[in-house]
Amino acid sequence: MSCSGAREGAGVLAEFIAGRWQPPAAARTSARVFILDSLGVGLSGARLPWSADLLRLSRSWAGAPQASVWAGGDVRLPAPLAAMQNALQIHCQEFDCVHEEAVVHPMAVVLASAVGFAEAHPRPVSGAELIDAVCTGVEVAAVLGMASSGPMRFFRPGTCGALGAAAAMAHLAGLDAERSLHALSLTCCQLGGTMQAHLEGAQALPMQIGFAARNAVMAVEMARAGLCGPRQFLHGEFGFYRLFEQGGNWEDAAQRLGSGEIARISHKPFPSGRATHALLDGLLRLGGADLRCEVRAVRLIAPPLIVRLVDRPATVDMPPSTARLCAPYVGARLLLHGGVRVQDFDPARIAEGDWAEPASRISVRAGEWDDPNAMAPQRIEVELAGGEVRSLDIECALGAPQNPLSEARQLEKFHACAASIGLAGADAGRIVETVQRLDDLADIAELTRLLRLPAVSQAEVEAAR
Repeated sequence: MSCSGAREGAGVLAEFIAGRWQPPAAARTSARVFILDSLGVGLSGARLPWSADLLRLSRSWAGAPQASVWAGGDVRLPAPLAAMQNALQIHCQEFDCVHEEAVVHPMAVVLASAVGFAEAHPRPVSGAELIDAVCTGVEVAAVLGMASSGPMRFFRPGTCGALGAAAAMAHLAGLDAERSLHALSLTCCQLGGTMQAHLEGAQALPMQIGFAARNAVMAVEMARAGLCGPRQFLHGEFGFYRLFEQGGNWEDAAQRLGSGEIARISHKPFPSGRATHALLDGLLRLGGADLRCEVRAVRLIAPPLIVRLVDRPATVDMPPSTARLCAPYVGARLLLHGGVRVQDFDPARIAEGDWAEPASRISVRAGEWDDPNAMAPQRIEVELAGGEVRSLDIECALGAPQNPLSEARQLEKFHACAASIGLAGADAGRIVETVQRLDDLADIAELTRLLRLPAVSQAEVEAAR
């Protein structure tokens, strides 16, 4: 079938995908790092009740057993459903990496989709091919996010993540520019998910990541089958930058295509919204749990986006999704225990209420920033009982490329995620070793077999409900 029409900015992306970009060495190294990170948080995400609920529902829909569910035992689902499940598991604990300039969590949608797509097709996909595809997908997702100049109305990690995932799979499938354009376009036709779920801290927030992954897989398969979408889906009268994003600086952002944006992703050292991490990093640097008995007040002065995302009331009955995005709650947890763990967001832990008093001392207010997407700099002020005020200006929170997480802490995070679902150290170590030699794997099936861990028990799931 022939699909005619004028090309626009989307053609640039399509040509980039079809050009078989070879990521530079630094990007390939970062890809291995963030693939391991994403697998760790994705395995840990299997412990949450709504992850188990979604898996039970997906199994009832049945279909071709094409792709693995991470920590789902021997369960195999159609590739779109497996991608949805694994993407949700990556994002559902707010522990997945983020491209801060783009305000996009690219790996959740890109990796889950690419792995599911690769498993669904008979041709073996090598580890090097997966790295190339993931780098391509992150490149597209990040550039689309960086080109967005207005405040978010739709959930950008889902919208830009889906388009990045389509790029990754189009790369894996070897699509030419024409078919790649329609893979992106048909993905755009299925975009959705507003910021309302984020505002309310609803369970639907990580589901929007899952929907994005599912729809991207379906769109690429449709494009491979010859179906067509609108060509001007980015800049047309009703295109992405008219409806989903307000305005944009596409020309400047597009210059970054091929620069290796995956190397500019930030780790998340804490299982909470990235917008809380400057607060947590600052508290640690100013004394951490040693401050607990001395703190009279903690004040965070931050860009409006940060205030909008994490200045929330802390209550003992708030849902986990709200708690992960609540600066007073996560700050109180750090003051109490010197860190923040995935288990701190289980409902029973929130209901304990031992955190309420220190949380009442933490406030967030907006400073003066013109950029509605700015996440930094931030300033933390800690007023002690004796009247001393300790302050710190934070340009880059821990985990950013300019303030990186050490390799030891990266591995510590992965093993903590693995332990949260009962995965023994030796079994977790095999996953680490396999990802570290991903460039040399002839078939990623060697990796995906290791991800088919026994399903989390119903008792463990209910304990987190």
